[in-house]
Formats: sequence, C-alpha cells, structure tokens
Amino acid sequence: MKFGASVWPFHRDPAYDDGLRRIAAMGLTAVELIAWDRATLDSYYTPVTIRHLRALLDDLGLELSEFVSTPRGMASPDASQRDQAVDHFKRMVDVALELGTNLVNGVAPYPFEIPYPPMMQKHNYQEWTIALDPALDWGQNWADFVDVVRRCCDVCEACGVRWALESHPYRWMRNTASMQRLIEHVGSPALGMNYDPSHLFPMGEMPQVVIYELGERIFHTHFSDNDGTNNAHWRPGKGKIDWRSVLQALQAVGYDGVISIELEDVPGSGLRADNSTPLLDRETVLARDYLAALCVELGIAVES
Repeated sequence: MKFGASVWPFHRDPAYDDGLRRIAAMGLTAVELIAWDRATLDSYYTPVTIRHLRALLDDLGLELSEFVSTPRGMASPDASQRDQAVDHFKRMVDVALELGTNLVNGVAPYPFEIPYPPMMQKHNYQEWTIALDPALDWGQNWADFVDVVRRCCDVCEACGVRWALESHPYRWMRNTASMQRLIEHVGSPALGMNYDPSHLFPMGEMPQVVIYELGERIFHTHFSDNDGTNNAHWRPGKGKIDWRSVLQALQAVGYDGVISIELEDVPGSGLRADNSTPLLDRETVLARDYLAALCVELGIAVES
C-alpha cells in the first residue's frame, strides 16, 4: 500500500500546483485531482494544463491514484440529461488517461437527482425528512440509472479504465447492499467502489465488514473518521471507526492500492474556505503517522 491525499481540502478549486507541492512535501506518494463539474473539466483541464500537471507530478514523485469528477444527471428522469452525464463521463475518462491514471471516481447520484438535506446538519433539525411526490416511479428511475452506469462501464472497458464509484448517504449507491445490487445489475468488471467509511459508517455499516463483503471490488480508498452520527471527515483516530480492523480487512482481501487521506472537516481545511492553512498539513501528517503505525503493527508493507 501507499499513502496519498486528496487535493481538494488543500485547494477546493484550481489551480492545484500549491496543493500538489504541499502533499509531496509531507512525504506522501500519491494524490487525487478533481473537476467539480463539466465546466471545470473543459476549462481547466486543457492540453497545456494537463501537460503541466503531468510534468509537475513527475517532478514531485507523485502518483495520480485516480481522477475525480461526478457527472450531473446520471439519475435524471430526463433522458437528455442522462445522455449529457454519459458525455461528461467520456470526457472524464479521456482526461484521466491524459493525466496518467486508469482509475476514475465519482459520487453516486440521488434518486431522480433530488437533493437531500446535508447530513452534517442533521443534529439541528427537529424533524429529519424530505418531501417526495408519491407518484414518482422508483423502479423506472433505478432502471434508468443502471442503464447510465452500464453505458459508462462500456466506456471504461473500451479504454482499459476502472470506475471507483463512491457511496454517499441517501444516494442510489449508499451502502454495501446497494453496491452489490448495482454490480449485479450492471455486470461489468470495470465497476467497483471508492471505499470511504466516513459515508458508510453513518449509514449503519460496520466499516471493516464492507471490505470483506466487497473484496476485490474495492478499487480505491478515502480515509477519514467520524462518530457515525453524520458524514463528517475528521482525522483517523478522532472518531469511532476501528482503523486497525479496517486495515486488517484490506490486507485480508488483498488490497494493495492507495490509502488516500481526505480531511475535509479538520482544522485548516480549505474545502469550505477560501484556502487551507498549515493546520491541514499538520492534521494530514498526524493521520499518516497514526495509520502507518497501525500498518507496522499489522505487518502491512507501506511503499515510500
């Protein structure tokens, strides 16, 4: 295994040069880049910028572990929006390959693209609910979503790319069972999970059990902690996730990929601010050192 980090807590929006340099300076050896939307995918990831980023990654000794972008409209009732989502996905795959990775990541959509209230605000609500039209056809929306995923997986298979789909609360893929159901319905070896226990834990999952259940379908990881009441992203060791058991499970199923530290809600994070501060660097190093010590105890080799 090797340790890396997501670039967006360092810089939510491009350019990402400073974030890449800071991640490399901490001794991490992998990183994720992101395009938050189609506009960024087209405007920032130009041929010139892609060449620059590849050269910078090489100079810093960083592996691009995956490229992240979430197409909007994957579960839209509007067929034209679903087509646009597939087109976005095709462009994401092209950019990923041009940047030098064959792994892409995106978050599963809400059913019907209806946004749910942010889970991190749950403790402020007297009643936690969402208004839904009883006439919505849930079976049809699932079928439409599966069709989009199948079309995206066809793109992946044609290009030698894998798709690490990420679960989030209340989405069409939100836990182990929904991931297994999607894999079964789509039937593509290109489809797997970006394992992020900070989203699985508050959905009632025991994080290490997810790993045993999905096995080789875990393509990539995001590591952050919380107490299970919402999907906050704290430093590993600051919440209630049993990281020793998580690492032990990854070892048992043969995972030898990147442990990507994603600290969106720690002191210094720049995800919800104009920029991050050195406090984020400290939190990231503390997370890496905590996890590395567990790896030593478990006899897990960590590439440096």
